Amino acid sequence: MSEEFIAHQLSPSSWSRYEECPRKYWLSRQRLPRKASMPAAMGNAVHNSVEDICNIDVSDRDEEEVEWLPSTAKAILDRHWAKEKKNFLETPRHPRWKAEMITKAHDGLIGALNILFSKSPVGKIGLSEVTIGQWKQIQSIILANEGTLVSECGRLMGRLDLLIADIDEDGNSRGWIVADLKTGKPPKVNLNEKVSRQLRFYRDLLKDINPDHPEISAEGWYSANQTIHRADGDSVLPAALIAWEGMRPTDEPMEATPSDQACGFCEYKAWCPIWWNARRDGTLPPGPMFRDEVVRVIRFDSDAGAALFERMPPIGHDGEVARSEHKFGAIIRDQAKIQMNELINSGYEGPIYLGSVRVDGKIVHLGDWSEVLPWSPLLFSQRENQSRMSSRN
Repeated sequence: MSEEFIAHQLSPSSWSRYEECPRKYWLSRQRLPRKASMPAAMGNAVHNSVEDICNIDVSDRDEEEVEWLPSTAKAILDRHWAKEKKNFLETPRHPRWKAEMITKAHDGLIGALNILFSKSPVGKIGLSEVTIGQWKQIQSIILANEGTLVSECGRLMGRLDLLIADIDEDGNSRGWIVADLKTGKPPKVNLNEKVSRQLRFYRDLLKDINPDHPEISAEGWYSANQTIHRADGDSVLPAALIAWEGMRPTDEPMEATPSDQACGFCEYKAWCPIWWNARRDGTLPPGPMFRDEVVRVIRFDSDAGAALFERMPPIGHDGEVARSEHKFGAIIRDQAKIQMNELINSGYEGPIYLGSVRVDGKIVHLGDWSEVLPWSPLLFSQRENQSRMSSRN
C-alpha cells in the first residue's frame, strides 16, 4: 500500500462530509481543535460496552448461572462512561458534560443486546434470565466485533460494529449479517440514503476482501426502539472510488458549497469565510432562533456575563472583516462565559466567532450550547502554512 493511500482513505463519514461541502471535508483534515459532543460520547460508550460484553470470557463459569449479565453490563458501561467523560473534558472544544444521559446510554445498551439476542438461537430473553450457557450460544454467532475493513486497493476503509452469522430456525447459517449499531433517532419508515449507503459500503467492502464470501446482508440496529432496518441495493464501491479521486489532499482549500444542510451544524465555521460571505449575500438565512456571528468585543463584564458586540461584516472572499454600525447586547453564561474569559485573558484582540447564539429580540444569549473562538480563516493547508512560515524565517 502506498504512503498516499495511507494518508488518504475514504470512509463513509468522510465521503458524506465531502459531498455536503468539499471545503468542510478539507478543513476536517487540517488538524484543527477537535469538538466533542454528548451524542457522540454516548454512542461511543454504548458501542465500546457492546464490544467488551461480546468478548467476555465465560469458559470457566457454571453453565446454569443466571442474573450475572445486568450487573456485568452496568459495570462495563460505567467504566466506559467514565472514560468518555475524561476524553470529553480533555477535548479542546466541548460543551457541558450531561451526566444524566447515562440513563439513555443504559437503555441503548440494553436495546442493542436485545437485538443481538433476537438474532441468536436463544431468541428474545430478559438480561437477568440469560444463563452462561445461553451466552455462549449468543457468542457463537459473533464472527467479528469492531473490526477495521480496508479494500484491497487501500483506498477505502470502514469500521465494522458486528459481523454475525445469519441463523435459520434450525440453527443453520444462511450467510453473514453486517450489523451497524445506531444510537441515534430511528427512521420512521425507511433508512435515509446516506445511512443506507453506509451499510452497503460495509457490505460491499466485506465482499471485496472476502472473495469466497457467503450471502451477505447489511442491517442498521437502532437501539432506541430496538428496530432493525435492512439496506438493499447495488454496490456503492464504484461510486466510492470516483469520490476518492476528488478527495485527494490539496494545499489550497477545496470548493465550498454553502447551504443550510452543509453549514447548519458545521464545526469548522471559525476557519471558513465562505459561510459568512453567504450570510452577507443572502445565500444563507441568519436563522430565526439560533445563528452564528463574527464580532468585535466593545465591552465585556466578566462578573455579570454581559457583553456588547459589534458585528463585523465580510469584505472580499478570504475572511477579511470590516467595522460596522450594527451593535447588539449579549448575556453570556456557563461554558461560553469560560471561553470568553479565556480568550480575552489570553490577550487576543481580533475578531471573534460566536457559534450558536440564541436570539431574543435585540439581545442574544450564549451558554453551554455556544462557542466562542478566534475568527481565523484558513486559506492554506497546515502543511503549506508551516512551509511558508519556515521560508520567511
